[in-house]
Amino acid sequence: MIAEVILASNAKQLNRVFDYQIPENLASQIAIGSRVFVPFGNRKKPEEGFVVGMKEHSAYQVKEIIEVQKENLLVDEEKLKLAQWMARRYFCNVSDCIKLMLPPGTTAKVIEKRIKEKNANFVYLKKEAEEIEEALETKEIKSEKQLRALKFLLENEGALISDLEIFADVSRAVLKTLEKNGYIEIVEKQIERNPFLHKLVEKSHDLILNDEQQQAFDTIKDAMDDGFYSEFLLFGVTGSRKNRNLFTIN
Repeated sequence: MIAEVILASNAKQLNRVFDYQIPENLASQIAIGSRVFVPFGNRKKPEEGFVVGMKEHSAYQVKEIIEVQKENLLVDEEKLKLAQWMARRYFCNVSDCIKLMLPPGTTAKVIEKRIKEKNANFVYLKKEAEEIEEALETKEIKSEKQLRALKFLLENEGALISDLEIFADVSRAVLKTLEKNGYIEIVEKQIERNPFLHKLVEKSHDLILNDEQQQAFDTIKDAMDDGFYSEFLLFGVTGSRKNRNLFTIN
């Protein structure tokens, strides 16, 4: 199967479709609207592009698609048609119009420049808690630092290796010894990114409209309730909470 791809480039000479072979291992992941990485010309780094069509064969000798973006946000066919119309109307590249339909911060020029997921090392007990407690009671472990590390893990059921080093006051060498002796295991895991973790979000309240705003709101609302399809132009100085200059009722 051949994918017709538009490169994410603002170069006018690249504002056209290029054919690429869909490899078997990616066939189930690629559809019209997929964002992909492809080889192009003699460039060493892959180029980002958008699949805008599919067909059985190509008249050219084609290269294979390298990768589908993991967070593959599809641009549906309606949006593609809109992007193509916008490109004709405003004399710009189709890919520039497609980018306007994507969430901010989700485009990437090359794989290497994309934000990588953050990983960290976590420490967990490898033996059952009963075994660890017995080892502590029988003085099987004599190192005070190793004892502190194991007691911390017993109380917390695992920890970031950096946190364990700080709160138990132990070095990486101490943890490596415990790992070697089979008491703990160090596991690399992906950390979930939460941009709102430390953000204070205050409860919002309904805005109180002034007389002119209320009159404009009521006029538009009455038209919508009556099924009246028209346009309303709002006049007001900058910062008067117009939000949009033009409201279309549809």
